[in-house]
Amino acid sequence: MKKALIITYYWPPAGGPGVQRWLKFVKYLPTFGVEPIVYIPENPTYPIIDESLLADVPTDITIIKRPITEPYKHANKVSRNNSEELSKGIIHKPERQTLVEKLMLFVRGNFFIPDARKNWVKPSVSFLSEYLIKHEIKTVITTGPPHSLHLIGLQLKDQLNIKWFADFRDPWTTIGYHKKLKLLPMAKLKHKTLEKKVLSEADHIIVTSFNTQNDFEAITENPISVITNGYDEEIVAATKLDEKFTLSHIGSMLSDRDPHVLWEVLSDLIIEDNIFQSHFQLNLIGTTSDDILASLEKYGLTQFVNVKGYVNHEKALRYQRKSQVLLLVEIDSEETRCIIPGKLFEYMRSNRPIIALGPIGSDVEHILQTTQTGFYFSYEEKKALKESIKTLFEAFRNNNLQSKAVNLEQYSRKALTSQLASLILK
Repeated sequence: MKKALIITYYWPPAGGPGVQRWLKFVKYLPTFGVEPIVYIPENPTYPIIDESLLADVPTDITIIKRPITEPYKHANKVSRNNSEELSKGIIHKPERQTLVEKLMLFVRGNFFIPDARKNWVKPSVSFLSEYLIKHEIKTVITTGPPHSLHLIGLQLKDQLNIKWFADFRDPWTTIGYHKKLKLLPMAKLKHKTLEKKVLSEADHIIVTSFNTQNDFEAITENPISVITNGYDEEIVAATKLDEKFTLSHIGSMLSDRDPHVLWEVLSDLIIEDNIFQSHFQLNLIGTTSDDILASLEKYGLTQFVNVKGYVNHEKALRYQRKSQVLLLVEIDSEETRCIIPGKLFEYMRSNRPIIALGPIGSDVEHILQTTQTGFYFSYEEKKALKESIKTLFEAFRNNNLQSKAVNLEQYSRKALTSQLASLILK
């Protein structure tokens, strides 16, 4: 069995979608002839904790933990609330940012390049360079964000000439929040330089979307493979569908992800149709920003909203399977065409119809169309969005609201791990 060292920051009990990609790969890799050894921080600052994911960690794998020094712990002394929100990815709109938040963003963007975990690179390279030789490991996989982990792979590649795979769960310099970090010209240049160096020196690059593949192909000629996120055959207790016409968003609803066109449509339907009004409920399951709550109030939707906050993965799956309709919202920008939220695949597996909003030409739109699992709208398609919700509501009233997915098997975790293993074993 071939050994592969996997360097990741997020690992149980961390919660959220970032941890699940490699947790599931590690679970299935031995089935395909690869022995994973996992390298993680000993004392990380996880913004979300989900103890339930610990049950998915294989008991027979080697997990190496080494200390990490992170600025978020020190930032708590200045402003605990701002520090915690920043670590969760919550960045308020400029007009609502406090002076402390603006300062933290500036420091984060210009003094911690590529990110706040950069101080883990040097000690990790020092430790792993000896560990890899001692245990005869010649394959290393780094996954980001945080993209500083790719710098560990870069230096190990330079020192030991190992085979190095760089896995990008999200893009680097083209991701939307980069514009909010108040980067000085020198900081922008350094990010670009590091990104190009990683893409140029990794033996193989793995990405989660075809749009990211296209963007990276303009930077490097090295091989790039698309291995999306996926769904696992989770054991979930039988769940009765909601009695109300629930439209449920599972996951973070941050400030920039504020779909005013959807709020307008829902407000119109509530005003125009008393039956719709009596049956409708909007579920927000996950971190929800104050800006989103303010928008809901503005459109008169507050009384129809059920805000649950963060729930563990098991409960999230139950919400997915009992909701009448699932909602997926992406920021309307060129940069987010490549973003495929991990929850999409679990949404599809839940057999509930999906309504998605996002930019034109996104990978999400393509996946929904080819699997026939939902309806995709741009932010300009108010009329079509309204008609779709009305159609779904009528199906709900007739007890005929369902999803008939096709071609889902390609997105199972086992099928995706098989693709990964074939690259490692080449």
